Amino acid sequence: MTIDAQSGSLLDGSHSAARGWLAGIDRATWRRFFLAILALALALFLALYATALNQLGRYGLAAVVAAFSLLLTALVAIRVVPRLAKRTALRRWMAKIDYDFTREGAVYLAMIVIIAVAALNTGNNLLFIILSCLLAAVLASGVLSGIVLQGLELDLGLPDHVFAGQSVLARLRLQNRKQFFPTFSVTFSGHAGSRRKRKKQAAPSGPAILAQSVYLPYLPRRASLTHDVKLTFPKRGRYLQESLRVSTRFPFGFLRKTRNIPCARQALVLPTVEPTQKFLEVLPLIGNEMDSYLKGRGNDLYAIRDYQQSDSARHVDWKASARVRQLKVREFTREDERHVRLVFDARVPDARPETLERFEKAVTLCACLAWYFSETHAVISFATEGFETPMSPASQVLYPVLEKLALIEPVLAGGNDLFADSSRHPPYFQVILTHQPRESIPAGLRRSSYIVWMDSL
Repeated sequence: MTIDAQSGSLLDGSHSAARGWLAGIDRATWRRFFLAILALALALFLALYATALNQLGRYGLAAVVAAFSLLLTALVAIRVVPRLAKRTALRRWMAKIDYDFTREGAVYLAMIVIIAVAALNTGNNLLFIILSCLLAAVLASGVLSGIVLQGLELDLGLPDHVFAGQSVLARLRLQNRKQFFPTFSVTFSGHAGSRRKRKKQAAPSGPAILAQSVYLPYLPRRASLTHDVKLTFPKRGRYLQESLRVSTRFPFGFLRKTRNIPCARQALVLPTVEPTQKFLEVLPLIGNEMDSYLKGRGNDLYAIRDYQQSDSARHVDWKASARVRQLKVREFTREDERHVRLVFDARVPDARPETLERFEKAVTLCACLAWYFSETHAVISFATEGFETPMSPASQVLYPVLEKLALIEPVLAGGNDLFADSSRHPPYFQVILTHQPRESIPAGLRRSSYIVWMDSL
C-alpha cells in the first residue's frame, strides 16, 4: 500500500507538472508558427510546380503559379516572422549585448585583412588555413564571451540611512545561474550602457548610485558571491540605479562585450549632519536666546544629582549633601525648556549660483540643528513649505525631517507664508532659517525666535 501511495503521488506530481508546462505554452505563437511552416511548404511546392510548368512550355501558367508562390512567401515574411521574432529568446538575448572593439582587437582585425588580401592574391593554401584559424578565434571569442555574460543576476544593497559626504559600504551580490559554465573576468559598473546607446536613452531623473567599476575574476557555476564597495555621495538628494553594466573581454580581449542587467534601486541621501563652522557659531547664540526667552527656572523639584562645576551654589541641597557627605544639587523643572519649533523657509529671491549655494548651506545647518536637538532629547516640531510635523520627541521625527531636507528645493516665488503660521503658533521657542528681508519679519516673531539669515551664510 505504501508503494502504491508513493507511485500515485509521483503520478500526481508529474501530471501537475505537465499541466503547468502546458499552461505556460503560448498557444497563439505556436499556432502562428505551424501556419507559417505550412504556408512556406505550400510556397515551395508551388515553386517546384512552376518550374515543371516552365519546362513543359506553359509559360503563362508557370508565371502565375510562381507569382502566387512569391506572394505567399512575402506574406509570411511580413505578417508572421516579425511577431515570432518578438517572442523568441534569441532576439531578446541579442538585444542586450553591446560590442566594442578593443585596441588589441583592431590590430588583430588589421592582421586578418592583410592575410586575407595576401591569400587572395597568391592563392597559397597555407595562408587560407591561417586565415581560417584567425577567423575561428574571433568566432570563438564572441561565443565564449556571450556565454560568460548570460545567466547573471546582480543586486545592490545599501544601508538604511545614507548621509552626504560620508563613506558607506554598498553590498553587491552577483549570482551565476548557468547550469554548466562558470563566469570569467567580468567588470560591472553603474553606467547605463555603451556610449552610443546612452545618447539614445532619455536622461535619468537622478544621478547613478554606483559610478565606479568592480572587477571579478571568477565565479563558479550555480554560485553567488558578495562584494563590498565603498561609496561616497557628494550631494544630498535621490540617486537612481536603473541597471548595472556587466562587461567582459574574455577570452582573448579582441572585443569588449557588454550587457545591461536591470537593477531598479534608489537611494535617498540625507544632508550631512557633521558640525560645520556656522553651526558651531550659531549654537551658543541659540542657547542664549532660548534662556532669555524662557523666564527663569520653575519651582517644581525634578531630581537631586551630583554637583558639577558649572552648577550654581544656590542650587546645592545641603541636607542631602550632609547625609551622603558629597555635594548634591537640586534640579527644577521648567515648562517648554526643551520645546523648539524649527522652521525652514525655502523661498529665495533669485536662482543665482551664490543664492543656491547659500540655500544648500542653510539645508546643512538645519540638518545639523535637527540632529543636535535629537541628541539632547529635545521636543521639536519642523515646518517648511507644505510639510509640518507635530511637536514630538526629536528622536521620533528626526529621519522624516532629514528626508524632507534631502529633497527640498528652493522656491522662487509664492509659497506659504510660514511667518504668519509661526506667529499664530503656541509660544514655543522657534529657530527660523530664511532668505526674506529683515523688515518682513514681524516684531513679535523676532522676540520669540532666533533667525538665521541665509544671505549671511
